[in-house]
Amino acid sequence: MEEKKLIVVGGGPAGLAAALEANRCGISPDDILIIERDRELGGILNQCIHAGFGLHMFGEELSGPEYSGRFIDEVEAAGIGYVTDSMVLSISDDRIVTFVSPKLGFVSMKAGAVVLCTGCRERTRGALNIPGTRPAGIYSAGTAQRFVNIEGYMPGKKVVILGSGDIGLIMARRLTLEGAEVLRVCELMPYSGGLARNIAQCLDDFGIPLYLSHTVTEIRGRERVEGVVISEVDENRRPIPGTEEYVECDTLLLSVGLIPENEVAKSAKIKLDRVTGGAVVNQYNETSVSGIFACGNTLHVHDLVDFVTEEAYNAGRFAAEFVLSGRDGSTESLAVETSGGVRYSVPQRVDLGGDSLPEKLRFFFRVDNIYKNVRLELAAGDTVVKSVKKKSVAPGEMESLELNADECRRLCEAARSSDKKILLRMTIANDAASNSAAAKKEG
Repeated sequence: MEEKKLIVVGGGPAGLAAALEANRCGISPDDILIIERDRELGGILNQCIHAGFGLHMFGEELSGPEYSGRFIDEVEAAGIGYVTDSMVLSISDDRIVTFVSPKLGFVSMKAGAVVLCTGCRERTRGALNIPGTRPAGIYSAGTAQRFVNIEGYMPGKKVVILGSGDIGLIMARRLTLEGAEVLRVCELMPYSGGLARNIAQCLDDFGIPLYLSHTVTEIRGRERVEGVVISEVDENRRPIPGTEEYVECDTLLLSVGLIPENEVAKSAKIKLDRVTGGAVVNQYNETSVSGIFACGNTLHVHDLVDFVTEEAYNAGRFAAEFVLSGRDGSTESLAVETSGGVRYSVPQRVDLGGDSLPEKLRFFFRVDNIYKNVRLELAAGDTVVKSVKKKSVAPGEMESLELNADECRRLCEAARSSDKKILLRMTIANDAASNSAAAKKEG
């Protein structure tokens, strides 16, 4: 059986960055293999032709293909091996990767370490259970984006978009620029799921209305979508009788959330987080299975590709360390718990190796509602190590807290001496109900 020191599953921005960092940290390019299921490297960024990428990483505004192109060029220049149009079928817990390729056939390959960079997938109509017929003209927002930007097809002329995720907002602008009429964007929640800048640039600038606390309750049409019924929902997200409105359209786009793609992770029996849908990892981005790492949207859904790249560098660096130094895991583990409106944290645990403590820790997280005047804290027992004030936080914006070496030492020592738990929490000036009401009023 052929062996590689590192196999990277996925050739999008996360996979490219992880492979490059592992190479920089000492793994020979001949000992690295990137496996990508699409026809070319670059991942989802190949169809994201709008600008806005790279502001944090490069200090300039790039399109998606320009951003991924920089990493593809580096991979080519470094001589890192890759195969495209190839599908990983499974990964065993002892890191045997099985994949199929038109050129190589059915392959099983042993890896010293594996980095999972499989991205995420969109929720479909089947997950929403919208009543009605099954006509043509219903697309996920990402599928419509590929049709327009890569295949050169327009999905329709009169469009309603359900969900205010970033892809849906961007497609509202894109379809308008291509001559379609985007009638409205409907969002089930009382707040948008997308970035504030996308609401301003993609909806407000083009006069496209956003209907918060509204959803599609019926789809009409036999051969092709003829219209949808829109209803307002109550605080329990149930349609309010008497608020139904029929909107004539020929296309319905669904932008109702992204799910980390982890079918391959399940084959390796990796523990998954019930909130994120991604793997449970430590500060090295290592999963519950030794030597298998995860980063990017397969771990948790990101707002910005710059943060995906940063996370991938971390995974690639420690995957290389695992292979080259034979690091044999930790002797002690601290669980990370959340409270006060914080939905989840990545990492979910902090591993300690003997007396060594992390030099730096960064926790990524999202909140469950829109809140004003909050304080975000990292604590252990009665010791608060980090406290940051923020004027507002929202589910559509990923937050982070970073600790330096001294703060890491204090937090870990406090956790060790108490219940071996780290708490990431939020306190707010007003109660959650009033914040939620304020958010709905703002919307």
